Amino acid sequence: MLVSPMIWGLTIVFIVGLLLFDFFFHVRQAHVPTLREAAIWSAIYVGIAVLFGIGVWALGGGQMGTEYFAGYITEKALSVDNLFVFLIIMASFKVPRADQQKVLLFGIVFALIARTGFILVGAAAINRWSWVFYLFGLILLVTAGNMLKPNDSGDEHGADNIMIRLARKLFKTSEHYDGDKLFTVVDGKKVMTPMLLVMAAIGGTDILFALDSIPAIFGLTQNTFIVFTATAFSLLGLRQLYFLIDGLLDRLIYLSYGLAAILAFIGVKLVLHALHENTLWFINDGQPVNVVEISTGFSLTVILGVLLVTVVGSLLSPKGKAHTAVNNARMHAQQYVDLDWESDQQVRERIYARLTKEKAAIELLEPKYRDEIRDQRELRELFQRAQEIHDQRVEQGHGSSGALL
Repeated sequence: MLVSPMIWGLTIVFIVGLLLFDFFFHVRQAHVPTLREAAIWSAIYVGIAVLFGIGVWALGGGQMGTEYFAGYITEKALSVDNLFVFLIIMASFKVPRADQQKVLLFGIVFALIARTGFILVGAAAINRWSWVFYLFGLILLVTAGNMLKPNDSGDEHGADNIMIRLARKLFKTSEHYDGDKLFTVVDGKKVMTPMLLVMAAIGGTDILFALDSIPAIFGLTQNTFIVFTATAFSLLGLRQLYFLIDGLLDRLIYLSYGLAAILAFIGVKLVLHALHENTLWFINDGQPVNVVEISTGFSLTVILGVLLVTVVGSLLSPKGKAHTAVNNARMHAQQYVDLDWESDQQVRERIYARLTKEKAAIELLEPKYRDEIRDQRELRELFQRAQEIHDQRVEQGHGSSGALL
């Protein structure tokens, strides 16, 4: 089904309007979103995406509607996985909690622009060369395999990638943040703040993420309008989702396996479609191969089923609970130790309260899970430093009393 230029225009205006609303009414004034605020706005953005999908279904038919929801759910799941890397980048650059919203919104806008470019290029390539489906399928199968590799830390997406190292060499940056400003004045000279480097890191990783996500959604639909809108609505609300599920991200220990299964499934679907449309001379003499093609409805069922099993399995797993307690305690201890990171005293106290609770949870873990904790000595020393800093702040009247160790 062809989409009229008017519908395209109205859709783009609507998406841009949502981004502007998000900036002027939420991000412009730096603050730490409450759990209630993050939950309400996450639900609103998901609701908007669902209502848009219902509209697509009603006006474009069941096939188009199914393709939209399959694409949206897949891209949303991949975007949640991306939040793991965003969390690492934020921690690496010690971004103040209140300023993380601006970084995330920049990442969303940059990702939307970058992926729109990839979508246009991908659509043009598919229309001209049917063998591109083989390439997309191979990309997804390789990505799925990489997700299953043990000890895959994802360093290629980390906060010290080539873009950041180059920026540090070429540009002079300040050691500390100046609110959410991109530039500040140090010794009478205008220099970049770490905030600009954080945005560069987020932007660089967004481009890498697009190399995985765009082939995935093209494996579910070749309708450019559906590809664009499903991608755009999966990114909208990602900022709120970050603050909503922060602390639960490490709990989803099986998410990478679920995403690997989904990407492998879509990769196989793409290869089958490529065989069905085959024009390569060395395969079946350049003639189409009579193979079974996977329907979009079946794809949606598989995607939902895999995600359901993955999430429920992660949340109910004792190993997942242990993994969460340890990782969150490590993260909150490091946050508390880095005094220059967070100037908001209430935020510091909330971090310490979480750390105390997580430390108690670690003590209650079964021995087999405690034995699996990596760098145990380093973790104990980190707890000790956090305790010492807290004791000093209590003596100075800046914090509430409480024993961590």
